[in-house]
Amino acid sequence: MTDPLSKMTEQGDLLGKIRGFLSGFVGYLDRETRREADRMLRDTVAQRFEEQWSRISEVQRQLVSGGQLKQVGELEAAALKLRAFADRVQGAASGYAGFFDAVRMHKEELERLYAYDLELLQKSDVLKTAVDELVAAVGKDDLAGAIQRVVVVSQDSVDMFDRRGEAIMAG
Repeated sequence: MTDPLSKMTEQGDLLGKIRGFLSGFVGYLDRETRREADRMLRDTVAQRFEEQWSRISEVQRQLVSGGQLKQVGELEAAALKLRAFADRVQGAASGYAGFFDAVRMHKEELERLYAYDLELLQKSDVLKTAVDELVAAVGKDDLAGAIQRVVVVSQDSVDMFDRRGEAIMAG
């Protein structure tokens, strides 16, 4: 039986999917473009998460105006995680550059890197959906559940980024 990841990468689908998120993304295959490609990816991921952080901040302002201070505090956990996540992703330049310099990337590692980075990009869509639900829930009974979903997705994002290097080298 054929491994689905191998089949997708043979057809270039992982790289194509990442390119769908990032116009101009050339990939990590060429050593000279690795830093540039990685920087482009991280900037995009950070920007997408910062956009959602801004939306959450707006919801917090609405809740403060409505006197819902308890919900503001609960939502602050997600806001802090997202802010820290975006800062870490954007500030990872020297560590990632060192990672690419120190490791000769083989096809298997590149495939895992593309798969993981695609998952990171897709996580930004999951977060956007959770924030959309949060915005729609303001002033309604399901606000607590919407806040919890945003908190969970935020923590998942932080955890995912923490495991990126391990996931690439595992195998």
